[in-house]
Amino acid sequence: MTDKTIADLIEDRFGLATDDGRDMPAEGELAAILRHRSHRRFKPDPVPDELLRVVLAGAFSAPAKSDLQQCSVIVVKDPEIRAGINALVAGQDWVPGAPSLLVFCGDNRRIRRIAQARGKPYPNGHLDSFLNCAVDAGIVLATFIRSAEAAGLGCCPISVIRDRIEEVSELLGLPDNVFPLAGMGLGWPAREGWVSLRLPPAVTVHTDRYDDTALLEEIDGYDRRREARFSTPADKQRMTNEYGVAEFYGWSEDKARQYATPQRKQLARFLNSKGFGLD
Repeated sequence: MTDKTIADLIEDRFGLATDDGRDMPAEGELAAILRHRSHRRFKPDPVPDELLRVVLAGAFSAPAKSDLQQCSVIVVKDPEIRAGINALVAGQDWVPGAPSLLVFCGDNRRIRRIAQARGKPYPNGHLDSFLNCAVDAGIVLATFIRSAEAAGLGCCPISVIRDRIEEVSELLGLPDNVFPLAGMGLGWPAREGWVSLRLPPAVTVHTDRYDDTALLEEIDGYDRRREARFSTPADKQRMTNEYGVAEFYGWSEDKARQYATPQRKQLARFLNSKGFGLD
């Protein structure tokens, strides 16, 4: 039993005072979701195969668009394949330290093969097919995180594998109409981690119509709340050669710098080569 309430957890997550959930104890699934934190440092202990299968069973209990179930997961066990992926994402130095590595894939191949086996046409090989399986895989990935945390494990998605999507696909033997959405480092957390401050609901939640009139002032407030909690040291600022060392380096400055250069421009070409129509 805890004296904390859901309101306390919301305040911790957003850095804003609220009475929402003040009468709700900080217990159960909702509290666990609000306490979520990513983990990039793990103990060396392996994740037992049985436990991994249990966590995956939880992940694949996620909702699926039209019951199509268009996600597949590759559990990377082969040391050579693991080493190859580690090398491709060398900028993420925590990945080799994760006892388990998984790759979540959007899988439009199954429904195409089923249609062929049942003697039916598949006239839907356009952009919506890609979106459907990408969203399915994303929901399974998010549910995997919840399942893993419920079992006491820690994890963190690895989107950087899409920087090297061709090589990752080749290493994993992915056929046409299957693509890697994200990797996942999994293991027993070596430390507690911290709650990452999120954008305020005033920015992310709209009623009836989209309205970002107050966006910049809300972002400024968020930047300052976040910087007060976790200040970015000068040596962690991005692209200082181009933009210098900022006296105040908030979340918005970091993200603006992060996306100031082109990223993953090869994705459309790769997806087309894998049989996804993007029209």
